[in-house]
Amino acid sequence: MTDILLSLSGLTKAYPGVVANDDVSFDIGTGEVHALLGENGAGKSTLVKMIYGLVKPDSGEMTLRGRSYAPAEPRAARADGIAMVFQHFSLFDALNVGENIALGMEQPPRMRDLADRIRAVSETYGLPLDPFRVVGDLSAGERQRVEIVRCLLQDPKLLIMDEPTSVLTPQEVDILFATLRKLRADGTSILYISHKLEEIRRLCDTATILRLGRKVGTCVPRDTTARDMAEMMVGSSLKTPQRAGRDLGPVALELQGFSAAAPSAFGTALKKVEFRVHAGELLGIGGVAGNGQDELLAVLSGEIRGTEGSLRLKGADIGGLGPRARRAAGLLTAPEERLGHAAAPNMSLTENAMLTGAVRERLETRGFLKWGAARAFATRIIAGFDVRTPGPDNAARSLSGGNLQKFVIGREVLQRPEVLVVNQPTWGVDAAAAAAIRQALLDLAAGGAAVVVISQDLDELMEICDRFGALNEGRLSPTRAVGDLSVEEIGLMMGGAHGMEVADV
Repeated sequence: MTDILLSLSGLTKAYPGVVANDDVSFDIGTGEVHALLGENGAGKSTLVKMIYGLVKPDSGEMTLRGRSYAPAEPRAARADGIAMVFQHFSLFDALNVGENIALGMEQPPRMRDLADRIRAVSETYGLPLDPFRVVGDLSAGERQRVEIVRCLLQDPKLLIMDEPTSVLTPQEVDILFATLRKLRADGTSILYISHKLEEIRRLCDTATILRLGRKVGTCVPRDTTARDMAEMMVGSSLKTPQRAGRDLGPVALELQGFSAAAPSAFGTALKKVEFRVHAGELLGIGGVAGNGQDELLAVLSGEIRGTEGSLRLKGADIGGLGPRARRAAGLLTAPEERLGHAAAPNMSLTENAMLTGAVRERLETRGFLKWGAARAFATRIIAGFDVRTPGPDNAARSLSGGNLQKFVIGREVLQRPEVLVVNQPTWGVDAAAAAAIRQALLDLAAGGAAVVVISQDLDELMEICDRFGALNEGRLSPTRAVGDLSVEEIGLMMGGAHGMEVADV
């Protein structure tokens, strides 16, 4: 780092009832990879929105290359050399790569010329892309390349990246890091947001830690343990999930030769999926986003039906049952999308507790809803899973991502499932919330339930699961004991190398 590219001084932003950023100051050097760390709700998103021109600070100032910097909108930020790759991709599936990139440009060139520029930039930075491929046919890793190349075509001085590795295989993470190191060597600065602290240690030069909207410290990640960084974020000692000794019971859930059609043109069909999970066991299913994870959960919940094969719960065929009947039988699920699928955004927490708890918690009698019991159930979830909210009457959308995720997981766990299937249980949540959720899943298995964890976080799967399988293009690899696997083997399995046949027991 030779000089300062961007300086933040006393940035403050308040909303009704909360101060999102409180007097935040730090510098980002030219050619520096700078990590921004903090729990959910710590103020990271608001801060980068101010840098990118999406939010105007109430007070404080920014300087870019020594000059006052106050972008009124993202267009102004981009003109000053600030680019951002968001956590959620903003791409149109029906358009090709070149067309998607052109949409983000003020004055796009002719498509032929743009295609040449896309190829040149993507080859220079090791991110090969075909400008004429339809985005709906791309893997999650390839879609991220589109977003990065779109930014690189702007010749940015500062690239902001929000949770960039959440949808990548270990091999794709290595490719991304090689690209970011090349950008750093070329003088581009990078502001990097991630909950994956070991990745921060590998990549970043400096880290700024936020807590409750305030800067609470800085560190050099390579000289700081992941645990120390996590404890700086939460302000207290971090509890490591504890595995209790447990004996496996009989097979609780079994799929044999199970196939299902893709629910949409850009969905993924399931093809001859087979696995079994025993009572007391945690089965991890990994894979890059878009390889059938959502479809697998929907098949297990009863939201979509299979076209062939069998699905058995404790030996009974449940393939013909709907979601309500499966819940009554003991098969509960928690989908990846928190708002809109796992929870209704505008409904209160009490109403959201009613949505899935009505059957097993007996929150209705002869068609009449028992709102007092539902409110008591929601209150139990809030207390048992440390959900930070004023109370059960608050709307689901008012919670931070981590707190809503704790509510969703707690709602299912407290219903005492025989089998619980969760998709991305700790996606986008901070270290403390992730540890609490993982412990809840371990405790559930220790109590005799079978747990299926679908996740793109390999560290999570290796930490809590007994066995692992990988989804690729709707096919599931044979499951293997976690202790027998290396990271390289897992990456190959996620990439579709299913030739390592090991019997499932």
